Amino acid sequence: MEDCTHDCSSCDASCSSREKTSLIEDPHVLTHVKKVIGVVSGKGGVGKSIVTSMLAVLMRRRGYRTAILDADITGPSIPQAFGLHSRAEGSDQGIFPVLSKTGVEVMSMNLLLENETDPVVWRGPIIAGSVKQFWTDVLWGSVDVMFIDMPPGTGDVPLTVFQSIPVDGIVVVTSPQQLVSMIVEKAVHMADMMKIPVLALVQNMSFVECPGCKEIVRPFGESDIKTLANKHNIPITAELPIQKELATACDAGLIELFEGDWLNGLADEFETMVKKDKK
Repeated sequence: MEDCTHDCSSCDASCSSREKTSLIEDPHVLTHVKKVIGVVSGKGGVGKSIVTSMLAVLMRRRGYRTAILDADITGPSIPQAFGLHSRAEGSDQGIFPVLSKTGVEVMSMNLLLENETDPVVWRGPIIAGSVKQFWTDVLWGSVDVMFIDMPPGTGDVPLTVFQSIPVDGIVVVTSPQQLVSMIVEKAVHMADMMKIPVLALVQNMSFVECPGCKEIVRPFGESDIKTLANKHNIPITAELPIQKELATACDAGLIELFEGDWLNGLADEFETMVKKDKK
């Protein structure tokens, strides 16, 4: 157009000059995912992967088709939690996720390496591109809820996920120390910047339950999780204990056998989200 100002915000005309504003990638043509939930943390070592695994197990127990996209390329731990050691296979159409014992679909870099202990020594853009391919090139099939296990921090991969994958909300995982709470706010602020709703705040290693008298002991003092959640209008909170059985199950690849109701509130919310989806 001769009188074009190149300011699309003030013009409703449809023309070749109008730039694509969304960077969201379509999944594989044979994939349909109803809801995508990201699990993030401001720093490493707070139990983000175990929370991801437990949430996927809970949704699978309720009969939903569940998947985990392990976006922690350089530090993948999801296969270990589920006891998955076989390599993923593929065809001319794409890559097939590996099924856990109870039917949770998993795709992780460790399922593509020749040896599980081989390091992934890649620069950020290549790592981010690999995560995007886990979304576009994997034949996930029909999935009710997919959990994305993010690497810690607010770097290349979380940015790629938020920009390229239609994430419906995130769960932020933290631990009791005050420093971690400060770092959690960085993750929350990033989600706000990307206009991704924060659905829940989970505090791991929050308490210990005495096996004899069942008294609750908080080694790090009283939790400030409610205060932090209220500050950022996060609707759901949950606390996980320091528990030997839980850690042992994860290390042994038996996370699907865990017992505990700590994350049931989150599972209720995800179930409501899936039921509302008419697609």
